[in-house]
Amino acid sequence: MIVIDEHFVFHVQPLLCAGITMYSPLRYFGLDKPGLHIGVVGLGGLGHVGVKFAKAMGLKADMGTVDGVLDTVSADHPVDPLIGLLKSHGKLIFLGAPEKPVDLPVFPLLMGRKLVAGSGIGGMKETQEMLDFAAKHNITADVEVIPMNYVNTALERLAKAEVKYRFVIDVAKTLKAE
Repeated sequence: MIVIDEHFVFHVQPLLCAGITMYSPLRYFGLDKPGLHIGVVGLGGLGHVGVKFAKAMGLKADMGTVDGVLDTVSADHPVDPLIGLLKSHGKLIFLGAPEKPVDLPVFPLLMGRKLVAGSGIGGMKETQEMLDFAAKHNITADVEVIPMNYVNTALERLAKAEVKYRFVIDVAKTLKAE
């Protein structure tokens, strides 16, 4: 048992990392207005939650040009095509962190006053706002629940990109089984 100051506790919901990582830039960069068109690059643990938030906010996903792109990919990848998808005044927000520096063409940014930014995570107030929004719209993270003794296999699957969204370790069930 531990005692925690109430200012540092959230109502329990399995969206704390992925949820706030996607919710925060949508709100901060003004990409949360109904009718805006956005794209989400990378539909893994972060991206699939971002799509759920976007839908609940009344955003549209299009194959044409978009008002904003949330790029969740941490692998090296070209960003030129993403910049090309942006409308004038569009925003490309990086949420993933590739190992190598991103090759960023400046001319397409100048032609349309496009913005490139990054976003990590939100604060306490915004996280509670995100949890309340998720509860109101019945948004949950898609997860695969695993026992503790499956962790090594899970890490191998992660390295091979064989994970659909997120692993969640069921510690309580694992402890009961021992």
